[in-house]
Amino acid sequence: MRDFHFPGRSPVLATNGMCATSHPLGAKTAIDILERGGNAMDAAIAGAVVLGICEPQMTGIGGDCFVLWHDGDGDVQALNGSGRAPAASDAAGLRAAGLSAVPVDSAHAVTVPGAIDAFCHLSQTVGKIGLEAILAPAIAAAENGVPVAARAAFDWAQDGAVLQGVARDHYLIGGQAPKSGQIFRAPGQAEVLRRVAEQGRDAFYTGEIAEDMIRALTASGGCHTPEDFAKVAATPTTPVAGTYRDIEVVEHPPNSHGATALLMMNILSHFDIAGMDPLGAARAHIEAEAAKLAYDARNRFIADADHTTRLEHMLSPDTAQKLAALIDPQRAMPNAKTLSESVHKDTIYITVVDRDGMSVSLIYSIFHGFGSGIASEKYGILLQNRGAGFTLEQGHPNELGPGKRPLHTIIPGMVRKDGRIIMPFGVMGGAYQPNGHARFASNITDFGLDPQAAIDMPRAFSDQGDMKVERGYSDAVRQELVEMGHRVSIPEVPIGGAQAILIRDDGVLEGASDPRKDGCALGY
Repeated sequence: MRDFHFPGRSPVLATNGMCATSHPLGAKTAIDILERGGNAMDAAIAGAVVLGICEPQMTGIGGDCFVLWHDGDGDVQALNGSGRAPAASDAAGLRAAGLSAVPVDSAHAVTVPGAIDAFCHLSQTVGKIGLEAILAPAIAAAENGVPVAARAAFDWAQDGAVLQGVARDHYLIGGQAPKSGQIFRAPGQAEVLRRVAEQGRDAFYTGEIAEDMIRALTASGGCHTPEDFAKVAATPTTPVAGTYRDIEVVEHPPNSHGATALLMMNILSHFDIAGMDPLGAARAHIEAEAAKLAYDARNRFIADADHTTRLEHMLSPDTAQKLAALIDPQRAMPNAKTLSESVHKDTIYITVVDRDGMSVSLIYSIFHGFGSGIASEKYGILLQNRGAGFTLEQGHPNELGPGKRPLHTIIPGMVRKDGRIIMPFGVMGGAYQPNGHARFASNITDFGLDPQAAIDMPRAFSDQGDMKVERGYSDAVRQELVEMGHRVSIPEVPIGGAQAILIRDDGVLEGASDPRKDGCALGY
């Protein structure tokens, strides 16, 4: 139990249903859907699409998603809602033009959006109440507007400079990032969602709406075609899982990098983390070293599922044991090589559990803040830059190529214990996410924290030679880390954000939401 003398959040408790996400209007939408008879999938999709209006710098209908869900029986199911590179994509051509990486603000970085197809598929195959009911709250939010929340306004101001051309008209107010409390409207998106609600995914991927996106991409030098859009299809997948102490963590497989979190947990299992100070330098150091090694493996192996060939090796206990032996508990190693990870990435995460035991873990993103910065003229659809997750290294499994899916940083998670799903969870923050999953699992198992306390705990992340250490750590810890050889900084933006719902043995749902974001957990 937290000390009520200090600011903080108590876990949210309910019995009929729960949502935890990064904006209150998204959480309220999900609960409204549950109360109207929708299931957890209906609620998660409805809340997620509303979040695209509340937090357009983080996500939107021009982006991608990954989803894990469990209906109370059987195995966890997964859907890959990430888009592919255009058929005419050409890494050799970009190399010949003198490029060493896919430019993040170019049409070359725009993979075809996959989220809408995934949402339509899940509504039809898993949901109960249909697209019209699911999308109605987002249509109303886009048409009537939503007041910009404090953290959203902060991020808007940070990221707004990437907006190009007509995107500035759609996402700025009077040429400026909106301030907290200003009303943001997206009437073009309201019309798009209305058509999708009436006609399904074809309304988005063919005809006038697709043509609007293609025109914007062509004008920016893209090679996208109507055929690229028309053939978008979400892919059912088989989750990957690994144990840490007494729990099993379930992750989405490649092209998501959930396997990175599992490898990192396997490495950490070789150390007595529970015997360390949870906010001490020793733990932060071991975690940073494990992350360097796990991310190095990710950069070598993770790619489009059809091109990832070393997944078994990456998840092998022998691999983790050999990597753990490379860690010096007293001294930092040089950072491992990185590909395509250079700046902060943005996303939203939503989790919902309903009264019938269905749990959903859904993550939805446009990658960098405001994605590519390119928006379609008529409807204002902001296009992701997930293609910046490719490398241009010739022969690499994650090399940009026709129809390929790039390495993705977003990963939904679930925790299983004694064969039972006990908690859907997610940790936002781009590259931090595998590290965040491992830290969350450690906070729960090594230190016995409840989900809210586990989320609240300060974070650190070694990011390309910069050991970002949140203000929640002491200056003494920062100095110890410097003496170990880390280059330490206090990040301007807090590291990521997290949401979780614990399904307790007594049937009570316990929701937790990260105070680093604007959101909350809500139940009924």
